[in-house]
Amino acid sequence: MSEPTPERPRRKGGMFASFAVPNYRYYFAGQVVSNTGTWMQRIAQDWLVLGLTGSSFAVGITTALQFLPMLLFGLYGGVLADRFRKRRLLILTQATMGLLAGVLAVLTLTGAVQVWHVYLLALLLGMVTVVDNPTRQSFVPEMVGREQLRNAVSLNSANFQAARLIGPAVAGIVIAAVGTGWAFAINACSFAAVIGGLLMMRPAQLTPGPRLPRQKGQLREGLRYVSARPQLIWPIVLVGFIGTFGYNFPTVLSGFAYHVFHVDAGKYGLLNTALALGSLTGALLASRRGRVRMRVLVGTAAGFGVLEAVTAFAPEYWLFTAMLTVVGLLGLTFNTSGNAMVQLATDPAMRGRVMSLYMMVFTGGTPIGGPVVGWLTEEFGPRIGLFTCGAVSTAAAVVVGMILARTGNLRLRVSRHGIAFVPRENPEPTAPELRVR
Repeated sequence: MSEPTPERPRRKGGMFASFAVPNYRYYFAGQVVSNTGTWMQRIAQDWLVLGLTGSSFAVGITTALQFLPMLLFGLYGGVLADRFRKRRLLILTQATMGLLAGVLAVLTLTGAVQVWHVYLLALLLGMVTVVDNPTRQSFVPEMVGREQLRNAVSLNSANFQAARLIGPAVAGIVIAAVGTGWAFAINACSFAAVIGGLLMMRPAQLTPGPRLPRQKGQLREGLRYVSARPQLIWPIVLVGFIGTFGYNFPTVLSGFAYHVFHVDAGKYGLLNTALALGSLTGALLASRRGRVRMRVLVGTAAGFGVLEAVTAFAPEYWLFTAMLTVVGLLGLTFNTSGNAMVQLATDPAMRGRVMSLYMMVFTGGTPIGGPVVGWLTEEFGPRIGLFTCGAVSTAAAVVVGMILARTGNLRLRVSRHGIAFVPRENPEPTAPELRVR
């Protein structure tokens, strides 16, 4: 299985090594506040739409509108990320996202809000995310360099998962005490923390890549760049399948709570908490690893898919909850490994466009996979819905693993030490970028 460009020896520092970089500390601190506000808005937005319409379908439309722009225009965001200075571009996108949250807060607090307002603002937020996502992803190596990239990506994921634990709880308290409008207002204010952190950075300590001049064909150039590099194609293919099908937990977990285990809202919330705790643990554990191997990526994807499929048939609530924690751990380990592998194998001048493709297949598949898994859950029950998510993820990992093994002239060996791919006898020479390690 292919290996990205070799890394320089990793600096010491352990789980929080990237905190030694002042610019990253400013960025991380701002993200702690902003991610918490973002999760507050997600909960409050769903609650607002449900209150305005009484329809779960309307909630689904809001989510689809927010993710649809990434599917349709995600690659263009990567071109912009490569063309402009990323720190300045992030200040602009974060300020715009804060403004959109502020508009929704004013509409809600004044009682003027209608469901079409929420739809429109969700769509506009998705359009801003088209630029913000690849810019944020490709800005990380400019802050910490190649040596700490894996660590920083893992800490960013830990940051997001910690906010996933805190934000919904705070949102519930705020909504119950003063209403949804104030949750939106808090989120709008939270963007000041990110912008403040970006302004406090020392530009001289950043290592920006070359800026892309304005010219035709840059989008096609990015696609050709990826298509010519198997070490980029296969992680992105895996991320696409698992992002589209494997990560549809919001679609199926409510079905397990209501129709399978017949538990109350508190225990339904605990399912999401267990998943987030596993993801947080996976992110922190991943931050300690310095090397990124394709075989680990494929193995983690297969393990995630198999366990997800098995979890679908857990006979009782507490076992299901415990297994979800491990599913979250494996899923986040896969995600951080794929992100770091793609960034390390990409030339800095192309990183924005490559990461836009990565994020497009990861999050842009939601409007496709969500309805499919939702239909399966509705027609055949939550167990079949979750099993399908795991089965598709497993199949994608197995197929990619077989293709890479064949390309690298490897065979599967099962021994008392475990399962591994080893070279066949008298292997034919292979290109360096296709060696499986």
